[in-house]
Amino acid sequence: MVTTGARGATLRQYLTRSEVARVFEVSPATVARWTREGKLPFVRTLGGQRRYARDQIIDLMRGCLENRGTGFPRPN
Repeated sequence: MVTTGARGATLRQYLTRSEVARVFEVSPATVARWTREGKLPFVRTLGGQRRYARDQIIDLMRGCLENRGTGFPRPN
């Protein structure tokens, strides 16, 4: 799925595990663990791979920045 951003640039609506890891500055293995623990919402592709909604990941990152030191915010 693709959306159009500023100046015609395309932004994907879903991120891979590696892309989420870069956002949070952690390893992809940490993203997988957070997913198993229910800390990151995801959808599965037809091939069974996990994808993470860009908007939800950005919201979680903002929550982490606001709650520094108090733990990982739970998704809504």
